[in-house]
Order: sequence, then structure tokens, then C-alpha cells
Amino acid sequence: MSKKKFDDDQIMNKVYEFRVLSHMSQKDLADAVGVSKQTILVMEKGHYSPSLKLAFRIAHYFKVPITDIFTYVEGDGSDGR
Repeated sequence: MSKKKFDDDQIMNKVYEFRVLSHMSQKDLADAVGVSKQTILVMEKGHYSPSLKLAFRIAHYFKVPITDIFTYVEGDGSDGR
């Protein structure tokens, strides 16, 4: 039995959607949750998965369950080729 590789797993997010619907800039949200504007930028582009603590802070800020903003997506086991 081989071990499953988790390299393809991702955390998808709707940070951009929640931020825009709230009429906020990236800097506004960054200041509200205690990170840099760059952190929000790379998170929205899908190049950064936040810590669990930051994910909870963002969800708490928008007053929604964490799963409304962040979704765990299990990889398919292929390497994309």
C-alpha cells in the first residue's frame, strides 16, 4: 500500500469576492486582519494558503463560517502531465 501524496491538495478561497462585496481595498482588509496588503494579494491570486489562525480571522471579520471563504480541495494524484 502506497502513501497518498498531498502535494496537489489546495486551499481555494473567496477572499476577493468577500472583499469586493464589502467595498474594501486589499489594504483595508489587510489592516483589519493584521497582515500586509501583499499577503491579501497573493492569497487572492491563489499563490498563498493562509495559516489556520489567519483564515479564522478573515472569516470572523466577515462574520461567516470559515468554510464559506476557504475550501479544501484534494488533489487528483496526477502530476498535471
